[in-house]
Amino acid sequence: MRNSRKYRLAAAGIALSASAVLGTQTVAQAQGAHPTPHYQPEMVRALAASLGVSEEAAADRLDRQSAQQSKLAELRRSGISGDGAFFDASGQLTVNATDTTEAARVEQAGLTARVPARGQAALDEIKAELDTLAAKKVPSGVVAWSVDLASDKVVVKVNDDRGAAAKAFLAAAARHGSAVEIERGQKELEPKAAIYPGSKMTFNDTTQWCSVGYGARDRSGNQYLVTAGHCVVNTLRYDGAAFAKGYKTRYALGTRSVDMGIATINSGHSITTSVGTWGQGSTSTVAVRGSSRAAAGAAVCKSGATTGWTCGAISSYNNTVTYTDPNGGPDTVVSGLAASSVCVEGGDSGGAYISGNQAQGMTSGGPTNQQCGGGVYSRGSSYFQPLDDTLRYYGLTLNTN
Repeated sequence: MRNSRKYRLAAAGIALSASAVLGTQTVAQAQGAHPTPHYQPEMVRALAASLGVSEEAAADRLDRQSAQQSKLAELRRSGISGDGAFFDASGQLTVNATDTTEAARVEQAGLTARVPARGQAALDEIKAELDTLAAKKVPSGVVAWSVDLASDKVVVKVNDDRGAAAKAFLAAAARHGSAVEIERGQKELEPKAAIYPGSKMTFNDTTQWCSVGYGARDRSGNQYLVTAGHCVVNTLRYDGAAFAKGYKTRYALGTRSVDMGIATINSGHSITTSVGTWGQGSTSTVAVRGSSRAAAGAAVCKSGATTGWTCGAISSYNNTVTYTDPNGGPDTVVSGLAASSVCVEGGDSGGAYISGNQAQGMTSGGPTNQQCGGGVYSRGSSYFQPLDDTLRYYGLTLNTN
């Protein structure tokens, strides 16, 4: 059943991808690895072009981003709970304080603070209510809904609201008044699977493929591939060799899903602890140092087999989307995704997102027929499955460099 479902997804041209980080090639990459500077040149160069700033300014932004998140972590250890935090377009971290006293403490630490009208906890409750409604009947035509901390609202994106379920969903959302913003005219979404000739991460004995995500281990040291749930099938191959076997997935076509999954790594194969940048720099890799979640607004880059190395920023977390099956099958509601301005196309699913040296997640999906033609400097949009949620759910530890 799992194989046939994945076959339909891939045959639909929905878009799976493959960051080439396994098998014989991964061994060669690991043996040829070199010490890396604080930020690797390809990361800084791509971010600079994506943000439209100098490389010096891009590196400075990464420094400020890291410093601000460290300050926030210190504040939380000192007892400040906060109610969410986000980076603005300039790279300034804003912390939602629970009251004016907490806001004063945040500002004394050198961060920007505000006391929002609603805040993350209240918005999460609204979002959870909509998730529950969607679980009863998929609101086809409503493509995504998420908490947007910057605007202090739940944003609902709509492609077509003519269906009864979509109308009921939007009516429920509207009852929350100004706490919910409806954005119409949005493109439908699809999980990023694709039929493509080649030897990326292929499915079983077919040429349908997906991208490799991250390597992780359990307490016993057993090795796993962490990827998008809709990329998990019985046998995964790289360059013709079976390197992994599908183990668990939380994705099921037509069913309320989470797009996370894992596969066991076969003996003799491995996944490197560096993300490939598809030739964008002298070393062509970015070392993976950890999996600390970056705040919304943080700069991020993605490695995927179709569009290669593309960069942008994290837009928000806790997104729920509706994926449309081009074959006419049932729509699928997927929860728990992060949104970004990183461009992806068919063949990028499962690909690795990284911010600085911190692994962030794996490509899940994006707008139907999105074209990224400009390569590393392209702008677009995408959704990815957060890595930290996946590791926590399956009880795994990320392999780091």
